[in-house]
Amino acid sequence: MRTKLKIIFIITSIFAFNLTAQEKTEMEKIQSIIEELENKFAPDKRTAIFQINVENENDKLVLKGETNLPDAKEELLKKLNESNVIDQIEILPEVELGDKIYGIVNLSVANFRTKPDNDEEMGTQALLGTPLKVYKKEKGWYLVQTPDEYISWIDDDGFICVSYDSLLEWSKSEKVIYIKDFGFSYSSPDENSERISDLVIGDLLKYSGEENGFSKVIYPDGKEAFIKSEDCKHFNKWLGEVNPTPENILKTARLFMGIPYLWGGTSVKGMDCSGFTKTVFYLNGVILPRDASQQANVGEAIDTEDRLENLLPGDLLFFGRKGSETKKEKISHVAIYIGNGDYIHASGKVRINSFAKDKPNYNAYRDDSFVRAKRVLNSIDSNGVTSIVNNKFYNEKK
Repeated sequence: MRTKLKIIFIITSIFAFNLTAQEKTEMEKIQSIIEELENKFAPDKRTAIFQINVENENDKLVLKGETNLPDAKEELLKKLNESNVIDQIEILPEVELGDKIYGIVNLSVANFRTKPDNDEEMGTQALLGTPLKVYKKEKGWYLVQTPDEYISWIDDDGFICVSYDSLLEWSKSEKVIYIKDFGFSYSSPDENSERISDLVIGDLLKYSGEENGFSKVIYPDGKEAFIKSEDCKHFNKWLGEVNPTPENILKTARLFMGIPYLWGGTSVKGMDCSGFTKTVFYLNGVILPRDASQQANVGEAIDTEDRLENLLPGDLLFFGRKGSETKKEKISHVAIYIGNGDYIHASGKVRINSFAKDKPNYNAYRDDSFVRAKRVLNSIDSNGVTSIVNNKFYNEKK
């Protein structure tokens, strides 16, 4: 009897072991397919969400996670059609948000974090009036996407959640853009009246009329205020006037000379290196990707074997580590080329340095760490560079 029981136990154990091994092999196969599609649809986690894994629950394989890419999920399920997996993948925006899956920045400069907590690293900033795509809520924080497609977290004090119809109304309304470096809005058309908020260059407000040399404006949350008419321009007129030439790019860049470096900063209050280039181009009607390593992937490549020979004013210069057989290229810094070996960038503060060793502003570290350059001014609305006019966040399309 004991011998029979022992045989049954051994057979059962072998069978269970084989099942476990088969399940493990199947899970590994599925996970490999998930990774393949992640590389295809979401190679940059800063601009796309594809957080999916497979789990074993009660001897059943279950797909869990979330994505903002319906096409990626559809292709995944097609590839796994014969695997008998249970689909529990959530498509973002999450259902709990209802129809309020858009947002508008409501502060002069709003801070965005890499994780939903004030103690976390600041990933980026956005200016007043910037439209957002909202994906999910966690306590008082929202996972959102800015017009440069960067995904990060903002607290509920920094913006308002709106429906598509409300965003459409905001987008189509007559607006003004603030053109002074710094300033304030007031409770009445008088600089001595109570201040409503601070403002920075690039902020957008709804326009509501003129009174005694002031423009009456409305914030995204409906608050009314007044700003000096000479400190703003009608947004549509401004869009028609901006002309992103090398001369205008460099003129704008020089406006920020001496502005302190701020990690994650993209405003005149403080900028990191890519926040500086991004802001300069934005104020000329062009939207660049958020980070230096992303900006290095857009525009037209330039042959820099002879360093300066093919560079033109307004080109973007990238620094970091060149790729080799053993190490991947790593871009960690960006600057704007001025000409004659000089470039302007945010490093400690916005400053001008040079590749020319005989100049007092020569920077040996940057000279040694130069990797390559890109030309973006002839790639507007192509090669990953978009104009504000044609950016999908600004042109009233879902």
